[in-house]
Order: sequence, then C-alpha cells, then structure tokens
Amino acid sequence: MFKSSFSAFQGEIAALSAACLWAIASVVYGRLGERIPPLQLNLIKGIVAIILLVLTILLSGELFPKIAPLPLSLLLCSGIVGIGLGDTAFFATINTIGARRALLMGTLAPPIAAIASEIFLQEQLNLSAWYGILLTIAGVAWVVTERTPDLGDRMTTHLGRGIGLGVLTAITNATGTVFSRAAFADTNISPLWAALLRLSAGVLILLIWTSFLGRQNRILLCPEWKSSQVIFGIFFAAFCGTYLGIWLQQTALKFTAAGVASTLLQTSPVFIIPIAMWLGEKITWRAIAGVAMAIAGTGLLFYFK
Repeated sequence: MFKSSFSAFQGEIAALSAACLWAIASVVYGRLGERIPPLQLNLIKGIVAIILLVLTILLSGELFPKIAPLPLSLLLCSGIVGIGLGDTAFFATINTIGARRALLMGTLAPPIAAIASEIFLQEQLNLSAWYGILLTIAGVAWVVTERTPDLGDRMTTHLGRGIGLGVLTAITNATGTVFSRAAFADTNISPLWAALLRLSAGVLILLIWTSFLGRQNRILLCPEWKSSQVIFGIFFAAFCGTYLGIWLQQTALKFTAAGVASTLLQTSPVFIIPIAMWLGEKITWRAIAGVAMAIAGTGLLFYFK
C-alpha cells in the first residue's frame, strides 16, 4: 500500500525533497559565508559537485552525448550566467539579508523566466499567469520590506543591497533557465550531462574571475581551508543542494506534470521557516503570509500556463 502510494507521487515527493535540501543547504552556506567570500564559496561548491557528477556518470557508463554546437553553446552560457554569476550573487544575498529572504527572492526567477520566454521564445502567457506574476512579486515585497530585529538599524543599507543582489540572482537564474530551455528544445541530452556541462562552464568563468583578483583573495590561499568543519560543511551543502538537488529536480520533472513540479520546487521558503525558528529567528505571520502569496503566485503561473 505504502509502496504503491509512493510510486504514484514520487515526482511530487522528489520535488518537495529537492526544495527541502535547498533550504538546508542555504542555511549551511549562510554559516560558511561568514568565513568565506561568495566567489570562493561558489567555486569550491562547483568543483565538489562536478566531482560527484563525474563519478556518477562513470558508474552509470553513460557516454558523452552527440550535441550540436548551438545547444552546447546555450548550455554553457546557461552555466556561466545561472551558476557562475547567479550562485555567487545568491551567496552574497544570503550574507546580506539571510537565507530565508534570499530563498524567497528566488521565487522571482520563474516570473522573470516566463516573461523572458514570452519575449525571446514566443511562449504566450495567459491572464492567470500574469496574476501569478503579480502575486509572487507582492508576496516577496511584503516580506523583504518588513522591519525585523535581525536587520536592526542597518535595515536600510542592508535591505537595499540585499534586494539588489536578490533581483540580480533571480535575473541570472531566469536567464540561465531560458538558455537551458532553448537548448533542450534542440537536443535530447541527459540531465546528468546537462548539469555537468553547466557546472563546468560556471566553474570555468569563476576560475577566470578569481585569476584577476589579488593574491590574498585566491581560493587556495584562503586560511579557512585548514578547518575540517568548513571542508565538511561545503561538501555537505554541495552534496545536498547541488548534486542531490539536481537529481531530485530532474526526477520530479520526469514523473509529474511540469506545472506541479515547478511549483513544488519553489517551496524552499516554506521549509526554511521551521529551520529559521529552530535557529532562534523570529518569524512573523506577515512572513508566513508573504511566502504563501509568493508560492501561490508561482502556482498560478505554471498551473494555468
């Protein structure tokens, strides 16, 4: 009985599991971000995830796929923008306004991607989708503009910078999504190889980026790598948030409707609320209502597309 029920909802369970893991990983990244700059943190996270993906591909025996130059270029551009730039901005957002608000601002990515897809890919949005976009924006705005003790007197400075970084994260993630969607339209590359190509491109641009930094900012010279706790934290977050997160995301898209999967994958802000409470952060009813509005808006965007 339980097995049959699990099989019937394995796509939904996978989506919720991915959202939960992303919430947990974001909290870990927030703690690591107190000691490691976003650029360095993103780079080492990407390297760890690449190693895990390569090992999985070798164990599965999946050969490198035949892929035309245009889809390959789109996937690489997706990794550069969405992972190289987007994840760096996301870590900086966490450092500025906290993991809870950073994840909530991530719900702006689907509306931005939907608008970009309508402009560049001629994907039409109906009236319900536009209502969903407005509801998502309203929910996010309602939460991030709330004055709370954890921001204190620094609210104006941190809030402005955090919103800017959060919007940048959403734009880069949305752009990466549009590039990936365009690439998948012209190729049947597997999710594992697509993830590996995107991560490789993201790590490459980060390596180029760090090469222009001063010697004191180079990742291998970071004194924090002497800490076993930091090394374990990065491996744990990369394993949960990137490696398992991608696998569960693709599983969700395979076994349930795209609208259902996309909506459930955006529920990370729900999972982070009890985590934040457990860590001592005060959660208001306004924060909970704003999260509900944002996720409901995402649901409208996908369900009635």
